Amino acid sequence: MFKYTMFKKEYLGRSIVTACGFLMIILTLSIGAFLFYRGIGTFTKYHHSVTEFLFSQAWTPADDFQGGGKVGAAIYIFGSISTCLLALVIVTPFCLASAIFLTEIAPKKVGSLFRSAVEIFVGIPSVIYGWIGLTVLVPFIQKYLKAPLGFSVLAAGIVLAVMIFPSITGVASDAIASVPNEYKQAAYGLGSTRWQTICHVILPSAKSGILTGIILGLARAFGEALAVAMVIGKMRAFPKNILSPTSNLTVAIASDMGGAAEGGEYNTALWTMALLLFIISLIFIFFVHFISRKGTKKIERNV
Repeated sequence: MFKYTMFKKEYLGRSIVTACGFLMIILTLSIGAFLFYRGIGTFTKYHHSVTEFLFSQAWTPADDFQGGGKVGAAIYIFGSISTCLLALVIVTPFCLASAIFLTEIAPKKVGSLFRSAVEIFVGIPSVIYGWIGLTVLVPFIQKYLKAPLGFSVLAAGIVLAVMIFPSITGVASDAIASVPNEYKQAAYGLGSTRWQTICHVILPSAKSGILTGIILGLARAFGEALAVAMVIGKMRAFPKNILSPTSNLTVAIASDMGGAAEGGEYNTALWTMALLLFIISLIFIFFVHFISRKGTKKIERNV
């Protein structure tokens, strides 16, 4: 009787977990199918080409059901790429340094305190980042870097860098901490210093986990809208440099979706932008799984 009861509970628990897993898969596929259904109309209903959407800078979609406008989203795509890459360039060295400090240098109590401080950043609403960027960062750039308006790619990149800092740092520190102690002991046994061990043993061994954190941070940066909208300038033009204002995909969707006629060319083009962001997110996820699988196989070979 006892065995039967335990078996029944285990079967019930496994069934619930399996159902939740399938529910998440169905939900993800449903979101993808819905975005595809709404976004594909730019090419099927209004007869624009994929080349025009991706590479043209002419953005004048008609806010009606007849079409005839232009839906070149190159400015928005370039704005998303430039701000996110700039954020990565700014934040990656700080993330690596923080992860190394947390796992290899800081005393246990100091490391625990520092980790708690980093995790606090995750819970701060994005509007707070945007508001601080608007009231502090934008005037600073305008005054000291002589940017005409202060709203710029640089401001958006810095805000995004601060926002993705805890994500990358957390994953990178976990990857470094998971490096087997035998690797470190072997390096010290051969006469390596702490920094030689970190640079030539620990970081190469944790490379796949660190890259995973960077990609996850980049994915979050691509999807951020509110904070970026407050500091980027929302100007529909290619930036001349990092001190120039521009716009990006998430800002365009958040700003214009509510005012566009449902089902019209303008509205459909915005849904196509959302579909593009979804595809980019899937690509990032596939990269994460590829890197993780590659790192696991490498560890198994070493073992």
